Amino acid sequence: MVLLLRRYLLLSSLFLFTSFHLARSGDGEALLALKSSIDPSNSLQWRQGSDFCQWEGIKECMSGRVTKLVVEDFNLSGTLDEKSLNQLDQLRVLSFKANSISGEIPNLSGLANLKSLFLNDNRFSGFFPSSITGLHRVKVIVLSGNNISGKIPLSLLKLRRLYILYLQDNRFTGAIPPLNQTSLKFFNVSNNLLSGEIPSTPALIPFNSSSFSNNLKLCGEQIGNPCINHGLPAPITPVPSASSSKHSRRTKLIKIIAGAIGGFVLLLICLCLLWFTCKSCRRRNSGEARSKEVGIEGGVTREEGQGSGAVPSGRDGNNGRKQGGFSWEGEGLGSLVFLGAGDQQMTYTLEDLLKASAETLGRGTIGSTYKAVMESGFIVTVKRLKDSKYPRMEDFRRQMDVIGRLRHPNLVPLRAYFQAKEERLLVYDYFPNGSLFSLIHGSRASSGGKPLHWTSCLKIAEDLATGLVYLHQTPNMMHGNLKSSNVLLGSEFESCLTDYGLMLFRDPESVEEPSTTSLFYRAPECRELWKPLTQQSDVYSFGVLLLELLTGKTPFQDLVQEYGAEIPRWVRSVREEETESGDDPASGNETSEEKLGALLNIAMACVSLIPESRPGMREVLRMIRDARAEAQVSSNSSDHSPGRWSDTVQSLPREEHLSI
Repeated sequence: MVLLLRRYLLLSSLFLFTSFHLARSGDGEALLALKSSIDPSNSLQWRQGSDFCQWEGIKECMSGRVTKLVVEDFNLSGTLDEKSLNQLDQLRVLSFKANSISGEIPNLSGLANLKSLFLNDNRFSGFFPSSITGLHRVKVIVLSGNNISGKIPLSLLKLRRLYILYLQDNRFTGAIPPLNQTSLKFFNVSNNLLSGEIPSTPALIPFNSSSFSNNLKLCGEQIGNPCINHGLPAPITPVPSASSSKHSRRTKLIKIIAGAIGGFVLLLICLCLLWFTCKSCRRRNSGEARSKEVGIEGGVTREEGQGSGAVPSGRDGNNGRKQGGFSWEGEGLGSLVFLGAGDQQMTYTLEDLLKASAETLGRGTIGSTYKAVMESGFIVTVKRLKDSKYPRMEDFRRQMDVIGRLRHPNLVPLRAYFQAKEERLLVYDYFPNGSLFSLIHGSRASSGGKPLHWTSCLKIAEDLATGLVYLHQTPNMMHGNLKSSNVLLGSEFESCLTDYGLMLFRDPESVEEPSTTSLFYRAPECRELWKPLTQQSDVYSFGVLLLELLTGKTPFQDLVQEYGAEIPRWVRSVREEETESGDDPASGNETSEEKLGALLNIAMACVSLIPESRPGMREVLRMIRDARAEAQVSSNSSDHSPGRWSDTVQSLPREEHLSI
């Protein structure tokens, strides 16, 4: 019996060794066959008999199989060999970017594990390869800068994980498919021959004109070309017969006479209305000495029935409510106070601000936030505080002066404030690139986001830690409300803290409870409103935010109480299941594992239940910078998945604006 068992183990080992050797040999031979079809100048130094996992352009191997093939800018030409390419069936990332490969893109149906495909800036022709739409794991398709023609296939809707679709600078014709994938974050079909209406699906609405430009027969709101009768045949006008010509002239004459009489009556009505309007204006002017009223006119959408604290105040006989504006009455009319150095005071006045059109951006614990567009086109963000009577005016001014002096690249600067008896407004720079919450979770206000690549996590963590260290240098200053929605992306997509130092304006006697999400960002020792906030509580919130970056999960539950010492295992399990990256701990990459471990150690130290055990933000920043300094990040743009900061965030379409 023992002898039979030994023979079985020996045969099994021999079979596994043979299979492993054949797999390695198969990938090596496939790579050499591929080289012979696209490398006539011998730019790739691949040699028979050597370990192909060490060859140039082989970025990753797993169990002796090639998983990342990145051969960019090697002056390759010729056509891709379909048979040898499909033998590399364990590929996750495939890139031939910036070469001179021509011909049609071959059938890639054998690459069932492919996630990212970069064939841009070559000389490919033919049609969109339909085989790609059958690869259900694909998230990134970059075919820009080629000569591909024909229609963009409707079957792209089958790719439920599609994250990036770049098809610009080709010769595509026909209509844009109604893409509806909520995962789609980057999209460009500019410089093609597309026609018809841009689909108004939720997935395509967020993209601006740069994603659709230079398609002469395309129409839609995104490109400022309304689709009025586009593509519709001209109506057929019947030729009138001789017998109907006389009747037609009589009908036209009757219409002209009726129109003239109707116009005269309409003119009389307008004159009457004008007389009544002038009379009403004279009555109002006589009462202006008794009551003054100021407001942002006609901009803010009415918010009736959407919760207390965000409804514009003031009265004009409309059930006691002035529609569409910030307004107040009576005594205490204040002025716009500009803060910090610079020429902000020369840019706009209180009158300009009060006349601005406004769009609601969000409502939170402190108040409501609006995008205000002035008549000059200048854009600012205005926060309207809920509690206009707390704290006292002198305390409010004192805190505004402290916050207004803070200037740092990772802080959203407070530019001005306004206060009157019943109104307090804060004016900030406008950040068109959105919030960190949107970067992680898209437009979904749920916990269904995706983890970010560790390089992105380190970059964001360093930005936020740097901003918090600067804040904590000011005596008695802390953020107090740190969460992903209070982190905005700057012009270079740096992470910037906003709403810092405002929790002092929350009335401690208020009975309104914070949202569940906001509550679990807070340290356990200060979740009751009457308990004071501390810099240690900011450290705890930073740790929760770091866990959100690593998992894509908003804290709808108390993560520390729920998982405790099991947080690292939980984070790894989430990333293995849902990460967007092809270079994550699940793939066995040592660098990823090391950096993930460093980030988890920092997060665990920050979320300690004992405030005194948490490190200071200066120590947290040092640990993050040490982790970043040790990181070895490749310069190839396709080495990592779109979760990588330099690939994803830097390529986001930016809105043209006039913010300070």
